[in-house]
Amino acid sequence: MSLVKSHPQLGVLDLLVTNLRGVGTERAEQLARLEIRTIAELLLHKPRRYEDRRRVSRIAELDLMQARTVAGKVVAMGTKRYSQGRKSVFEIILDDGSARLHCRWWNLPFMQKYFTQGDEVLVFGKLHSLRPREVDHPETEIIEGGEESSIHLNRVAPIYPLTEGLPQRWLRGLIWRTLGEFSTRITDPWPELAKEGFPSTEAALRSLHFPEEPADEEKARARFAFEEFLALQLDIQERRWRLRQREAHSCRGDNRFVKQFLAKLGFRLTQAQTRVLKAIRHDLEAGEPMRRLLQGDVGSGKTVVAACALLMTLESGYNGVLMAPTEILASQHFENFSRWLEPLGVQLRLRTGSGERSCRGTGEELEAAIIPGSASNFSSAPGSQTDEIQTAEKKPDVASSQRLPPSAATSPDGRAETQPTLFIGTHALIEDSFEMDRLGIVIIDEQHKFGVAQREKLLRKGKCPHLLVMTATPIPRTLGLTLYGDLDVSVIDQLPGGRCPIRTFVRQSDKLPKVWEFIRAKLKEGRQAYVIYPRVEEGGAGRPAKAVIAEFQKIQKHLTSFETGLLHGRMKSEEKEKVMERFRSGTVQILVATSLIEVGVDVPNATVMLVENAEQFGLAQLHQMRGRIGRGAHESFCILVADARTDDAQRRLKTLEETADGFKIAEVDLALRGTGDLTGQQQSGLPPLRFGDFSRDLPLVEKARVFATEIIGRRMKLSAQTTQTAEASVA
Repeated sequence: MSLVKSHPQLGVLDLLVTNLRGVGTERAEQLARLEIRTIAELLLHKPRRYEDRRRVSRIAELDLMQARTVAGKVVAMGTKRYSQGRKSVFEIILDDGSARLHCRWWNLPFMQKYFTQGDEVLVFGKLHSLRPREVDHPETEIIEGGEESSIHLNRVAPIYPLTEGLPQRWLRGLIWRTLGEFSTRITDPWPELAKEGFPSTEAALRSLHFPEEPADEEKARARFAFEEFLALQLDIQERRWRLRQREAHSCRGDNRFVKQFLAKLGFRLTQAQTRVLKAIRHDLEAGEPMRRLLQGDVGSGKTVVAACALLMTLESGYNGVLMAPTEILASQHFENFSRWLEPLGVQLRLRTGSGERSCRGTGEELEAAIIPGSASNFSSAPGSQTDEIQTAEKKPDVASSQRLPPSAATSPDGRAETQPTLFIGTHALIEDSFEMDRLGIVIIDEQHKFGVAQREKLLRKGKCPHLLVMTATPIPRTLGLTLYGDLDVSVIDQLPGGRCPIRTFVRQSDKLPKVWEFIRAKLKEGRQAYVIYPRVEEGGAGRPAKAVIAEFQKIQKHLTSFETGLLHGRMKSEEKEKVMERFRSGTVQILVATSLIEVGVDVPNATVMLVENAEQFGLAQLHQMRGRIGRGAHESFCILVADARTDDAQRRLKTLEETADGFKIAEVDLALRGTGDLTGQQQSGLPPLRFGDFSRDLPLVEKARVFATEIIGRRMKLSAQTTQTAEASVA
């Protein structure tokens, strides 16, 4: 998203910085390295912090490890070299009359050219020693007299990101002069924002760069952050409006598959699942393309909901597609759906990078349950699960009472067609070589593993098919309103009954012997366990970590009475599937694996998970892996072994130990990692933000969404009126 699109009022300042006095070729090149090429970009160059130079500290008052600003005169300076001249330290000594401060720069001898003995210097940094008082690599600025001194001293001064050769003082002065010359040219595109408490654009720019008080900067940031979110929301709302003008296949179904499927499940759907299914059925029959995001914590039953949505589509004579991020998960879906749907006469095909498999439904149960010509057989018995997800009472119609047998489907014009098919696969479904007719619905599991472009490519294989994307990784609300703002959101916030909670413990590596004793005891009880490591093989760059291949061999030697399996991403597909099948059947009791198992693996008898070097996994990833246990009736245990030394790592692990609430975990993850790391900017399609912060700006995002909806509504109403006027004049 361009800067002018986010802040349209600055379009009049879309002029090259070389139009400014004092900006020649060299300075323009330096500014370009900071992505400043126009006057508008210069005025939106956000300070990275501010110094309150109205209250400069005395050197004698400095405390250890407290960031402070002091001012003093250079009384001594010099460079010392050692290690045969390969290393150096440059030092200046400042005196402010209360004490002296030693400022040092390691291996930066060129710093000497910036200072002269007798200079008055402002210094910002943290004191790490008291005898003598020392600061390493502080920020500095030489105090100069002249008419511009009021810009730099005795005020709240902005400190900007810089590049080599560009002085802080020069950039601050340039922005001061530019504001004075050009700010009056700016007009507000949204004058009504004043009623919401936002400052005008001109006032916001002045507060951004030269606030009267430190708190003024936050008001300015909020104004420009709101504009960024508003630009995003306008795009989103316009896309939603245009999509709703398109026609989609009506896939309400007739319950001949759904009824039998729910009857054979062996358990009742939760209220949350039923609520979501009602919304999906409404979408599928509305005649507009469904675009829905289904969130649900691990084990909440999203797959059953997806199965019902697919069956509604198949009942309507259209094909369905389910895409998963890994072959293991795709294969598991294929096995589950084959077991569920084959007796209904549903045809399934699996397509992955390893090849294709198919399963043709027998239809035995379906043929026994349906008597051709009897419309009543397509409705639910009173009080059944299917009855709960009906959105309205439906009258039998001729088409449903004369439907062909399961081996065929009927097109809208009455032609017999090939039986509708459920396609399950990985990225192989996106390939150009894969084609299908009459695509009714696309379901994407673990959507965060796919990019926006991949999602759109799969959708283009059909004529405006419905879309349901699912995730077990809860999405912070700010990201949900932007990254998935063009989707309706449903949440399964209820776990099926009969499941025991997962108990999570964080332990240091010296407790591993006791941990293994505990695991042995659980294995003797007949339970199964996952043991997870961050690497496939030892060695390589980065932090030290255990490797799954080496640890697998050790575990085999120490636990000879238990069958152990190995699983990692470098194994061939058939090897991975064989290991997983043996683990599902209970033949393998300990599965030693990498994070490959984080999505979709469902083995109810696995009740113990040990994750070593847990500090090297992300918070959401650990939560996903933990979701592989706790899927049965037995108490489950997740043990995170880590010698975490950083504050972030300790906070991640403590969060997992204290809560299983995926949404709380998602908010902490966002605060720790930031939007870019959490979503991947290129993959997610989110533009970088200069002022907005998804970890703290939920009120601004919500306000921008409401504002954008009103604007798009007015635009569309005006467009409709213009069209009507034009048609009337032609008539």
